[in-house]
Amino acid sequence: MSSTHTKSSKIDPQQRSLIENAQRRIKQKKRLTAHFVVFLAGSILFIILNLVLKFGENFRPFNTDWFVWAILAWFFFLLIHFINVFLINTFMGKEWEEKQLEKLVEKQQLKIEQLQQKVDKEHPLPQGRFQDDSDFKKPDNPLINS
Repeated sequence: MSSTHTKSSKIDPQQRSLIENAQRRIKQKKRLTAHFVVFLAGSILFIILNLVLKFGENFRPFNTDWFVWAILAWFFFLLIHFINVFLINTFMGKEWEEKQLEKLVEKQQLKIEQLQQKVDKEHPLPQGRFQDDSDFKKPDNPLINS
């Protein structure tokens, strides 16, 4: 037996946009959290490699263990990721993109209008020619003059 009750899941475009934006933000935050967890695990691995397993023990740039520099470099990239998710995306998110798109489209339309005016000014269409269809009517053509 099939049910005759079907729920219509019609979502208006504004709600759909809000849902898509929320899903995108959740995905960004989830990836940032995963990046942080991998950063912690990698940092611990670097420390173990250097201090316990003596890997790269003699490599000490600027009189500092190599793992410190590796962790600092990785932290820098994690910081950039954090800034991208929480600061830049907040100010330059979907709404900002839409406003920029509207501005660019408006600018392009204005340029197209200016170019069209320039073309119309420099190469005007002939006026008066073909205004009336007397040029097309020939006395010897019965199809046109019926």
